[in-house]
Amino acid sequence: MGIERELKLALAPSQHDDVARFFDERTGAGKPIELANVYFDTPDCALAKAKSALRLRRTPEQWLQTYKTLGKSVAGLSNRQEWELPVEGEALEFEALLDACDDAAAHEALERAAPDVIALFKTDFRRLVWDIEREGSQIEVALDLGEITADVDGETRRAEISELELELKSGEESALSMLAAELRGAFPELVPEDLSKAQRGYLLREPSEKNRNA
Repeated sequence: MGIERELKLALAPSQHDDVARFFDERTGAGKPIELANVYFDTPDCALAKAKSALRLRRTPEQWLQTYKTLGKSVAGLSNRQEWELPVEGEALEFEALLDACDDAAAHEALERAAPDVIALFKTDFRRLVWDIEREGSQIEVALDLGEITADVDGETRRAEISELELELKSGEESALSMLAAELRGAFPELVPEDLSKAQRGYLLREPSEKNRNA
């Protein structure tokens, strides 16, 4: 099990080039990655009710399955339990994931849901990645631009992805706050984003006129 410590900031798509230039000038050109993700749950969203999320991700190198608790997010800073494993192809491997999951409540939720999970929504986005050092701490910076899609009752609903993720790889959480403060000084329009992509995907499926027009 890993603990994901991440600070998420929302930004307008028009700001992406400026933010990318901010990091390029300090650390060199960011690494571009195309990511496609499918999120799974039971029809009655048992995993979401258990405050967890199940994802299958295609990266340029491999397929990965990830199971994580949603945790708590305050002012964009979140702490989550996470279990991530490679898989052979475009299919979940529940036995391996259950073996890796060492949290009793999360394990029970996944074991109960496994026979009934279906694909609920997708996230597809282009990511630029930089590795940053602040005060001896290592931070991965990811700039994402893309969309969330969910097919509901014969229609495709969409929501924009436009965000900056600062993930602490090692060191102190205060390094995330320091980097975020530096960024907000350069880009005052950046605002904390407390909803994960998974949470936004679930909201997209809810029956409301707002979602229908998204």
